[in-house]
Amino acid sequence: MQATALVNEAYLRLIDVQHVDWQNRAHFLAMSARLMRRILVDVARSKGYQKRGGGAVRVTFDDALAVTDEPGQDLVALDDALKALATVDERKARVIELRFFGGLSVAETAIVLKVSVDTVMRDWKLAKAWLQRELRDPGARRRPDG
Repeated sequence: MQATALVNEAYLRLIDVQHVDWQNRAHFLAMSARLMRRILVDVARSKGYQKRGGGAVRVTFDDALAVTDEPGQDLVALDDALKALATVDERKARVIELRFFGGLSVAETAIVLKVSVDTVMRDWKLAKAWLQRELRDPGARRRPDG
């Protein structure tokens, strides 16, 4: 999915939402990031990229990658790994979601999560390392801080 199509789809879904009390710009960006993640994963799943009972897909997690041209199965694998991360550390999963799917800067992510920039950077580094291990060896549950 191209970036313009993703933004357009997210916009169409956001204007359809009624009775949302937008607290601030950070709240809007956080919701947009979550919505873009859902859209990308839904598109990937609808194209049948995830195989039931198949082996794990290896994904390279790249800082600069905001919207991927890689096959959709990579995105589905990343989404599954993020869900696993959220079960052990929700904040680290949110940092990845906001930065990777939402394209937020470190400072913007800190505002959304109401933590320091240093905390975001620490979470970002630990979560990336955890996700890389998880994508190489799914099912081996680990704590993201060790």
